[in-house]
Amino acid sequence: MPQRYIKKILDARVYDVAIESPLTHARNLSKRFNNHIILKREDLQPVFSFKCRGAYNAISHLTEEQKNKGVICASAGNHAQGVALAAQELGIKAVIVMPQTTPEIKVKSVRDRGARVVLKGDAFDEAATHAKELMEKQGLTYIPPYDHPDVIAGQGTVAMELLWQFTKPLHAVFIPVGGGGLIAGMAAYIKYLRPETRVIGVEPEDSNCLQAALEAGERVVLDEVGIFADGVAVKQIGENTWDVCKECVDEVVTVSTDEICAAIKDVFDDTRSICEPAGALAVAGIKKYIQREEVVGQNLAGILSGANMNFDRLRYISERTEIGEQREAILAVTIPERPGSFKSFINALHKRNITEFNYRFSDGDEARIFVGIQIQSGGLGRDELVQDLRDGGYPVIDLTDSDIAKQHIRHMVGGHAPSIHNEKVFQFEFPERPGALLKFLMSLGTRWNISMFHYRNHGAAYSRVLMGAQVEEHEIGAFTQMLDKVGFRYEDMTDNEAYRLFLGNGNGK
Repeated sequence: MPQRYIKKILDARVYDVAIESPLTHARNLSKRFNNHIILKREDLQPVFSFKCRGAYNAISHLTEEQKNKGVICASAGNHAQGVALAAQELGIKAVIVMPQTTPEIKVKSVRDRGARVVLKGDAFDEAATHAKELMEKQGLTYIPPYDHPDVIAGQGTVAMELLWQFTKPLHAVFIPVGGGGLIAGMAAYIKYLRPETRVIGVEPEDSNCLQAALEAGERVVLDEVGIFADGVAVKQIGENTWDVCKECVDEVVTVSTDEICAAIKDVFDDTRSICEPAGALAVAGIKKYIQREEVVGQNLAGILSGANMNFDRLRYISERTEIGEQREAILAVTIPERPGSFKSFINALHKRNITEFNYRFSDGDEARIFVGIQIQSGGLGRDELVQDLRDGGYPVIDLTDSDIAKQHIRHMVGGHAPSIHNEKVFQFEFPERPGALLKFLMSLGTRWNISMFHYRNHGAAYSRVLMGAQVEEHEIGAFTQMLDKVGFRYEDMTDNEAYRLFLGNGNGK
């Protein structure tokens, strides 16, 4: 019953810790997309996210006995800081269980609020299990991150502010979705007061638990969730949040990692602020919706939900921004291995700007180059570029949509390895914490020869490794058993096109 939340939202206690976050007119985005785009600045809250609203409202509704015993939660970031701030304001004890992979900046922020931090496990599930154990042993009250009526009502105050701050008709409001606390609270309030306004959730393509539930007509559990937008990496929409979302959310737009990176840059261009990946989801969704629906002259609002991000991640984000904005094409191009070939290739580009160029001598007849080329925003000219090169006699393979090419190959282009046979290639994800890489390498043992390895730290909770190993066909079963025992998530990339083009043995094997 979404209507039952209206009074709870109006009565919600949030302003002891939260500010009435301002609206920012996104002038650059509005001009580019011919719509009036406004941004609700929850990234400016004292803990740099909206989470303090729901946490404080939930804790303030506890009984005196519960407050005296204290509260506990499991969180890798924003919810942890919200609970710590709320407990500090109310003068009660708070225990925050965080995965060992949590960046130090977030751990320090929680401790600075007076909470006791317990680091447990490599992932949220392990931290949550330990938090439940501590809750039972110490008589603490568990504060959930999203799936609780008081948390939902606290987050709903974002919509209450938005509608009194912006009194003109709103075509749509775009809201990031993880477990659904923010969108449930906002959707209930918006649909009650302005039912004509569309409520649109935005999720990463690889963490789309609400979209999957809406399509199935019931809550579903995703097999895996993406690790880039860690603030919304949730496998199943909440039970209470689902009751609201299934009635009040009009649709969900999903966006790629590259589109999120481009949105982070868009927010910076308009506000000079840097959002975390989850915090920029709404902007990525707005852009995709405008392009799909071809809307013009409408009022569109997006929620900038958070800005808690390690500075180290900016390197990765900046690398992916141009592709996310569809202003760069990544190509594998074969050119003759003879003097003057580079000059001829440059001329074939017809003055297009080169953004990246990787080359390694392979044999005496042909060379294969990994090249980035600037194209018009929105991907215009990408097909024309490929066709121009093919018309000029250059074999071309478009790798713009290949994650392996962008994540690993562009940093590894060094030539084929003709002497390597029976090479199997895998991509791994493992928790980014001190000693994790060493543990990973030690776990592999010495039975198989490692023939290729690429690891790059991006300041995230999880890292990716691309590894090659020489494995005879009759040993594949034993090798995969060893990988399963190591315990890190992995995927076989032996047949990946980008790998074969630039790093294989050159014989298609």
